[in-house]
Amino acid sequence: MDRNLALEFVRVTEAAALASARWMGRGDEKAADAAAVDAMRKAFDVVRMDGTVVIGEGERDEAPMLYIGEKVGDKTGDAPGLDIALDPLEGTTICATGGPGSISVIAVAEKGKFLHAPDTYMDKIACGPAARGKIDIDKSATENIKAVAQAMQKEVRDLTVVILDRPRHKELIAEARATGARIHLIGDGDVSAAVAAAWPDSGIDMLIGIGGAPEGVISAAAMQCLGGDFQGRLKFRNDEERARAKRMGLENPDKKFSCDELAGGSVMFVATGVTDGALLKGIRFLPDGKAKSHSIVMRSQTGTIRTIEAFHDLERKPAKK
Repeated sequence: MDRNLALEFVRVTEAAALASARWMGRGDEKAADAAAVDAMRKAFDVVRMDGTVVIGEGERDEAPMLYIGEKVGDKTGDAPGLDIALDPLEGTTICATGGPGSISVIAVAEKGKFLHAPDTYMDKIACGPAARGKIDIDKSATENIKAVAQAMQKEVRDLTVVILDRPRHKELIAEARATGARIHLIGDGDVSAAVAAAWPDSGIDMLIGIGGAPEGVISAAAMQCLGGDFQGRLKFRNDEERARAKRMGLENPDKKFSCDELAGGSVMFVATGVTDGALLKGIRFLPDGKAKSHSIVMRSQTGTIRTIEAFHDLERKPAKK
């Protein structure tokens, strides 16, 4: 995958983050998400690629832009064929309430290397490089927490585990607390939380629990770049979701998916912070029509990780109001 595309994709997530950040704390999730989607879709138009959205805003009849199967990019010349997994605003509720950890994110892979995950739930577990190969989603939370602590040469009581704060996780949270580990409950945004588990000095050691399946694929792409580990299993809410998964080509939708099966080959992960979080700083609107963004771009092929702070002149490149 052409490394020169990395900066082009950063411009895409920057555009979405700048647009949605205008809606931070204003209580309007739909408006914040719409601003991000519109800005990201327009930014894709100037990226030289023959891109296909495989993880997006939903089916074509559910989303006017960035829907699954939509073609994006400037396809002139010998533009490379790429698959795109994206979330223009990961953590819409976070942004709408002004909470921590909302991001704009895309992952990119060669054709056919992303799992085409339906819009359903996924049971997930993620950890950093030190515990790679030590986690197993078939084992209990207690066993996994102890395994990660041992691999990281930490006492269990010093391990920090992220779990989405949901009623469905009541028993999981109780079990994790019983191990003596430190538990960090989040309201939304488990992509940034999963990535933080493999990010040095984030204060996060692992993620467990059920979240969105599309976000699981994006998280796996990040783990491929960071050398961390991720496993997932789809959790269907009804028979229609299971049938849709089979129509999308999943012969065994109940299997345990490894990191390689979710996001294989050469992948790229790009994200820009919308609100401050453990992984990225949020958008700062500065005097004189300026703004500052904080982004990360990673490539699995080389293991290169870049953080980018950019200053934007909004008079020349206006963010959506």
